[in-house]
Amino acid sequence: MPRLSTIERYQTKFVKSRALFERARKVMPRGVSHDQWHADPFPMYMSRAEGSHLWDIDGNEYVDYYGGHGGKLLGHAPAAVVAAVKNQIEKGVQYGALCELAVEWAELVQKMVPSAELIEFMNSGTEAIMYGIRLARAFTQRDKVVRFQFHFAGAYDAVTVGYKKPFDVPVSAGILPSTVKDTVVIP
Repeated sequence: MPRLSTIERYQTKFVKSRALFERARKVMPRGVSHDQWHADPFPMYMSRAEGSHLWDIDGNEYVDYYGGHGGKLLGHAPAAVVAAVKNQIEKGVQYGALCELAVEWAELVQKMVPSAELIEFMNSGTEAIMYGIRLARAFTQRDKVVRFQFHFAGAYDAVTVGYKKPFDVPVSAGILPSTVKDTVVIP
């Protein structure tokens, strides 16, 4: 009996992921919600996570060494966080206005990071990087940005250069040549 190739074994092991990918291709570019998740011949889809473990829709269990992009220092679904989220949801979410909880959170961050004189919250890492670069440019009066190759730093134009090989070009079309010129990529 001929031995299955790595791709054939993958396709055999992840039947439900393959089917979900075919559905996703009809409604998402390249079949994924973010280009980071594109994989050949198709990505795996997760169904749940708890502690340091993930389960895919085919029933396979994994240790999550990726840590949800590093944001899961307490693991997935820690009881204290789940309880706090449930409590807040009962009070409402995204008021579209200021609330005391944001002030309390900023005060807590200051206690943990005494050098953080003022705190401003962002919607995403991309937005934080974008404003950080803008602030640095305003303060230094310089245009160039230095970034490390391979490191994903969000979708802001200035940090799409150097993310993937070849490192001297952005990861997609639509990035201005001046942005590429002003981005210095270091190993």
